[in-house]
Amino acid sequence: MMKKNHPLQKEYNKGVALITAMMIVAITGIISTNLLWDNILDTRRTMTTLNRDQAIQVALGAESWIMKILKDDALNTQSDHLNEFWAKDLPALPIDGGDIFGQITDLQSRFNLNNLVKSDGSIDQDQFEHFQRLLKILNIEANITAEIIDWIDPDQYPTFPGGAEDDNYTKLTPPYRTANQPMISTSEILSLNSVNPYIYKTLKPHITALPVKTRINVNTANSIVLQSLDNGITKNDVQRLIIERMPSGFGDVSSSFKSLLLPENLTKISDNSNYFQLKLMIRIDTVTMTMFSNIKRDQNGNTSILMRSFGST
Repeated sequence: MMKKNHPLQKEYNKGVALITAMMIVAITGIISTNLLWDNILDTRRTMTTLNRDQAIQVALGAESWIMKILKDDALNTQSDHLNEFWAKDLPALPIDGGDIFGQITDLQSRFNLNNLVKSDGSIDQDQFEHFQRLLKILNIEANITAEIIDWIDPDQYPTFPGGAEDDNYTKLTPPYRTANQPMISTSEILSLNSVNPYIYKTLKPHITALPVKTRINVNTANSIVLQSLDNGITKNDVQRLIIERMPSGFGDVSSSFKSLLLPENLTKISDNSNYFQLKLMIRIDTVTMTMFSNIKRDQNGNTSILMRSFGST
């Protein structure tokens, strides 16, 4: 004869079955939630990637448009000044899912760090003194000039006083060497012994790193760069010059500066430019991207990209 299950045994079996069912439902819920969350993340990542790709294409399109503007400007005008169309900030323009805005900077409105060293590797004394004046106006220690020269020049002999070559940098952690070539970006000076982020931030609006020797465009240079052109220029002179160049630049640069600059410094200024930097910011949905483009424009107005970077200076 089969024994009948005890009533308590039946209740126990029902309890086990209920707990098992609840565990299955809970595990299924957890798995479903994880799958749903993973799916949301995958979708979001895909949308972010698509938006970034779209932002890059929009930036490249805007870059081509700006290059045409710069070319047309060269064909129609002899000088470059702050009242021209290219010098105006690009207002926020709507695009699909977001907007784009930006600005163009005349890189020849700044001191070119590569001017410090001649093509034969020797120091350009006039440019050396110009940079020293700029540092003095900004209250920055002058010894960084020697360090910049040693970073650029091809030899391993420290410039006196204050220079630094590989012997100094290879002892650091991590060790590294001097570039021994013209700077590509002004941010390279952050590798120098005497340059900290504060000094770089102070210098950045007034310096550039261009592949050839360049002259300062006095139509676009700021007051500090103008004052650094010669020891004889005072703050009052600078204020007068800025008023004089409005709204369309100096009528005759030589006449305006002849009484203020030594003859050797007068040859280092101009009223036109060949190098510009485009900064664009594109926002699409939650994606924000910044693009920097250094643009070269030759005497015929033809433009080309020297360097392009995303999300950095």
